[in-house]
Amino acid sequence: MCLLTLRILQGLGLGGEWGGAILMTFEHAPLSKRGFYASLPQIGLSIGLLLSSGIVGLLSSQLSNGQFMAWGWRIAFGLSVVLIFLGLWIRLKVSETPEFQDVKNSKKESSVPFKDMWRKHTGNVIAGMGARYIDGVFFNVMGVFSITYLTNTIQISRTTALLGVSAAAFVMCFFIPLFGHISDRVGRTRTYYWGSLITGFSALPAFWLMSTSGGNTLLIWLSIIIPFGIFYASVYGPEAALFAELFDAEVRYTGMSFVYQFSGIFASGMTPIIATTLLSYNNGSPLLLTLYVVFSGIVSALSAKWIHSRRKRFMQMGDEEISIKHS
Repeated sequence: MCLLTLRILQGLGLGGEWGGAILMTFEHAPLSKRGFYASLPQIGLSIGLLLSSGIVGLLSSQLSNGQFMAWGWRIAFGLSVVLIFLGLWIRLKVSETPEFQDVKNSKKESSVPFKDMWRKHTGNVIAGMGARYIDGVFFNVMGVFSITYLTNTIQISRTTALLGVSAAAFVMCFFIPLFGHISDRVGRTRTYYWGSLITGFSALPAFWLMSTSGGNTLLIWLSIIIPFGIFYASVYGPEAALFAELFDAEVRYTGMSFVYQFSGIFASGMTPIIATTLLSYNNGSPLLLTLYVVFSGIVSALSAKWIHSRRKRFMQMGDEEISIKHS
């Protein structure tokens, strides 16, 4: 319960400045490298997960369960004070992004960005929320719920489960920018499409390996590290640039932040409840849970395909307008 609370607060911290951090890197980056640069702030998720899981795992190994529940968990919260001051210092030093500064200079700022976001980009908002479905579901299933499943159902120690998640987070730090770079080379929506499908379907062998591992630590760690540390990065890496490209500069901050935050209600917030409910059926078998993860991957893949088709159609419309002007 304490770990879940820690993750919720960590998620609130990440989400609060997510849009601004992405825009700073996205709009300062060369056009051909925006996927890579926008993926760099995404590493903050894996670093935060590594720190939280690692510290809780360390405390769990050194303290009794009673000591940890009574006061040990407070140490992790206390250590986060350093990050608060670091984040505040960085936030006070940044200036406006180049594209938004151009908008301000040309006096094209939106007076009500939220209204203009829906008026001009309704389809993109819906498609973006659908694309983020696998992100929220998979993170909560593999990064949070898997610990409960491994400790309560598979009966391994909490420390072993936490170390597996920590190792996956460490691996993820390197694969997030790699897939951001790949999205620059082969296309944002193509990378996200295949990443969503592979990530979603990877839940099937991951939970099968957990349930048949016989408590083997190496097998359990592999069942977390490969799908969560590598496959999930294929979604989370290009996600930032994908969402940023859904909106014009006038409403980009509002648009991408809304897509990321609001979709979290059903993609992230409800996942632990859904996972617990599905696991209670079929004698505790994780099959229904993994099928739910597969479903979320299919939804996100189709949403990425929809984004691609919408982008292609708008580009064709722009070409037609240009040809009319020059005819």
